[in-house]
Amino acid sequence: MKWKKYTIETTTEAEDFISSMLADLGVEGVQVEDNIPLSHAEQEQEQFLVQVQKELENLRAFVEIGTAKIMQEETEDKDWINNWKQYFTSFAIDDILIKPTWEERNTKGDYRCVIEIDPGTSFGTGKHETTQLCIRQLLKYIRPEDRVLDVGCGSGILSVISLKLGAGHVTGIDIDPICMEAVAENMQVNGLSSEKGSFYQGNLIDDLNLQREVGGEYEIVVANILADIIIPLTPVIPERLKKGGLYITSGIIDFKEEAVKQAILEAGLEVLEIQHQGEWVSITARK
Repeated sequence: MKWKKYTIETTTEAEDFISSMLADLGVEGVQVEDNIPLSHAEQEQEQFLVQVQKELENLRAFVEIGTAKIMQEETEDKDWINNWKQYFTSFAIDDILIKPTWEERNTKGDYRCVIEIDPGTSFGTGKHETTQLCIRQLLKYIRPEDRVLDVGCGSGILSVISLKLGAGHVTGIDIDPICMEAVAENMQVNGLSSEKGSFYQGNLIDDLNLQREVGGEYEIVVANILADIIIPLTPVIPERLKKGGLYITSGIIDFKEEAVKQAILEAGLEVLEIQHQGEWVSITARK
């Protein structure tokens, strides 16, 4: 299978802003070094690229984005599935070591737990600021036997870490069917029983059957997605939480912090803390 590959020439400073903007426009995957795979039909591509170019120009009001030229070429699936692996090496977040499955385990260091991850084509190596913000909040708040709901679970990294930190059970949701395979593999490689996790493909925002299946009474709901998804998602979160339960969000670009905070307050949740890392924001709230 072939994908259309579009490369945007920009600056390091604008990288996160452009990634967020593309996600808001419906781009389902972004690889910073190499390509942006798009799923639009051929007849829609020209109109879509015009919209991308317009939004790039709008970003100039906020950040220097360089030439922002868009270049087109074709690439095979295998190119972007495998070539990025050279950039993913083991690293630590506080006392958690995260390593790719293909790298030999680092025995040095006193780590609370070691997480092995192969994200495949789904989001989630742990290196992005948004994921790290969520991990640190889980480290701070998770308690033994907590039930955790991971919305937008991607590779399952937050689900795996939750279980390694003592959660009793995790439920993961993602709209991308590819994530279901990635989560299952990452659960297995980390020695976690499939009985410890339940994973669903779907959209929790408007799928009533999925909402019933997922249920409620969770101690923690974690949503590492994007601001424009977190805002419509938040109204359905209180029903998922038990009293005193925590809602940990990230994937929020800094200029959308207030909009997400307002959505959380309007849902009747109490904002406990707001954390920043780079241009990204995490908001933790309580029912």
